[in-house]
Amino acid sequence: MQVDLFYELAVPAHLSRSETQVYHETLEELALADKLGFHGAWLVEHHFMREYSHSSAPEIFLAAASQRTQRLRLGHAVIALPYNHVVRVAERVAVLDLLSNGRLDVGIGRGFSPREYAIFGAEMGDSRAHLQEGLAILRAAGGGPVQHQGKLYQLDEIDILPKPVQQPHPPLWVAAVSPQTFRWAAQEGIGVLSGPFKPWFMIKQDLKAYRRAVPDSPHANTPGFNPRFAMTIGCLCLEDATEARQLAEGFTWYYQRLLDQTRPVLAQLRESYEYYHRLAFLEPLLRKGLSLRLLETMGMVVVGNPEQCRKGLARYARAGVDRLLLALGAGMVPADVTRRSLELLAKEVLPSFSDDSANAA
Repeated sequence: MQVDLFYELAVPAHLSRSETQVYHETLEELALADKLGFHGAWLVEHHFMREYSHSSAPEIFLAAASQRTQRLRLGHAVIALPYNHVVRVAERVAVLDLLSNGRLDVGIGRGFSPREYAIFGAEMGDSRAHLQEGLAILRAAGGGPVQHQGKLYQLDEIDILPKPVQQPHPPLWVAAVSPQTFRWAAQEGIGVLSGPFKPWFMIKQDLKAYRRAVPDSPHANTPGFNPRFAMTIGCLCLEDATEARQLAEGFTWYYQRLLDQTRPVLAQLRESYEYYHRLAFLEPLLRKGLSLRLLETMGMVVVGNPEQCRKGLARYARAGVDRLLLALGAGMVPADVTRRSLELLAKEVLPSFSDDSANAA
C-alpha cells in the first residue's frame, strides 16, 4: 500500500492562520514529504467554501509544488468536469505533467455542490455525461488530433497542446461515492478515489464490488489501464498518543464542515445524485454524536502513537486498498505539529507499507 497526503487548504478562523501562511506552509510540507519518502500528495478543487477549503486553483499550487519536489507524485483531485471545459483540463494536465517531469496523477469527478453548479452555469443532470465524454477526450488528448462528437462536446481534429510526458496520459482516477460510479470506473479501467465522508464499512463493500468488476473491463489490454483503489482518511501520529488525541479533537470541526458542504445533496433529491440522498441517514448520526471516537469507529480517522497508527492503517492494506491518502491533521493543527507527524510517520510507520512488507501488513 502506498501512502500519500491529502490537502483541502483549510483556513479555520480559530487557528488564526492566514491564507498566505496555509499556502506557503503547505508547500514546505510537500518539500519535506518529498525528502522523507512519501509517495504522493493530492490537492482538491473547491469553490466558495470559506474556512473548509480555499483550494480553488489547485493547478497553480501544484505547478509551484512541482518545482519544490523531485520524487513526490502530485495528484490533482478532483477536477470537476461539469464546470471545467475538458480541453482546458487536458492542456493544464499536460503542462503540469511537463513541469513535474511525469509525476502527475489526475482525478476527475462530478462535484457535489449545487452552488458551484449554479455559479458556473452547469446542470447536475449532465454530470455523468461530462465524466464519460471528458474521460474519452482526456485519453485521446495525448496522441494526435482529437475527433469527438458527443452530446456535450464536438471536436473536429483538434490538436491539444502540449502533450504530457506520461503516455498515453497521466494515471487517471475518478472520485467515487455511488456504487454506479465504482462499477463504471472498473469497466473503464481507471482508479477510484473514495472517502473522506463515507464510512469504512460501506467503502469495504465498494472495494469488493470494484475488484469483482475490473476483470470484465474491455480496457484491460490497452495502454493506461490503471485499476487502483484509493481512500482518504484523517490522520495524526505523534510520539505521545494523548497529545495526538487532544489535538485530533479538531477533526470533528473538519468533518462537520464537510457534512455542511454535502448537506444540500443529502437533504434534497437531485438528478444524477440519487445515491447521495440515500446517504442522508448518516447526517443526524454525525451531527448529534460527532466525536473523535465515532470517527475512529467509522474508520474515517487514525490517530495515536506510531504503534497505534501502524495497526490502524494496516487494516486498509489488508483489505486491498492500493493508496491511502492521509489528511494529516486535516488543517486543524499548527504547521509544526504536521511536520512532526510527517517525520514520525516516515520513520516509524511508512516502512511497514513498503513493497517489501506489503504482504505482511
